[in-house]
Amino acid sequence: MKRLPPLAALHTFLVTAQCCNFTRAAQQLHLTQGAVSRQIAGLEAHLGYALFVRQARGLSLTREGQDWLPRVQQVFGLIEEGVQQVGAQRATLQLKAPTCVMRWLLPRLMEWQALRPDVPVELTTTVQHGVDFRREGFDAAVVYGAAPNHGLQVLKLFDEQLTPVCAPQLQLRALEDLERHMLLHPARDANDWSTWLTAAGVVLPRQGRRQHFETLDMAMAMASQGTGVAIGDWALIGDDLASGRLVMPFDLRVKTGKGYYLVRPPRPAAPGLMALLEWLCAQAGDADSTQ
Repeated sequence: MKRLPPLAALHTFLVTAQCCNFTRAAQQLHLTQGAVSRQIAGLEAHLGYALFVRQARGLSLTREGQDWLPRVQQVFGLIEEGVQQVGAQRATLQLKAPTCVMRWLLPRLMEWQALRPDVPVELTTTVQHGVDFRREGFDAAVVYGAAPNHGLQVLKLFDEQLTPVCAPQLQLRALEDLERHMLLHPARDANDWSTWLTAAGVVLPRQGRRQHFETLDMAMAMASQGTGVAIGDWALIGDDLASGRLVMPFDLRVKTGKGYYLVRPPRPAAPGLMALLEWLCAQAGDADSTQ
């Protein structure tokens, strides 16, 4: 059974299909034009066919893209309708989190909703790694970076630990084998790979091609298809490792000094909020003890 495409990529497709222009779509999505183009290319690679015809003055939908558009519109219409209906019925916890933690967080929030339908959660994703509760109306947030120390109530999820991952069929046996493969970067800079290679004491004089992505999710998706070797955060890709979609060819995990934290403002917690935050921390602890 083929894996479903990422929801974020489908949303980008929907907006781009309505605009038929990468620039206007990027403005509506608050992304760069390059990020929109890469998300569409990643979605097309996932599906195995083109959705747009690239033209000098814009875009047009392929036959497959025309078939996809009404279906995607229907899906997001149902999501919007559900949000409105559920929101009208009960108070919903507002949670903010960076996109880089979605691979870990989203499955657990779905499990939480099955366990505690009486404590619904609305998740807002962002490329930002922090939160400003003075200007943002969230009940809590996941933040990435150094330990917060600005008067917030803080619960630690886990440390960032970098390690290379790849599809099982690549069969890397020695560090030098990295020279034969494309290195996949989950960000525009190469800091994660540089940090890990330095800790491993490895210099790759003949590094192969490199590919940069806007999100960890896109890098892991390409790695699982055997495209190359990605550098990932061990805690965030535990589900991929457990399922066998990805493997760790080397044992070394490098802590960067950064981590993921649950934070909330220093005010009385909304009903059910502490139960949610403590449950997420327990999930992080269970994952750390079993992987």
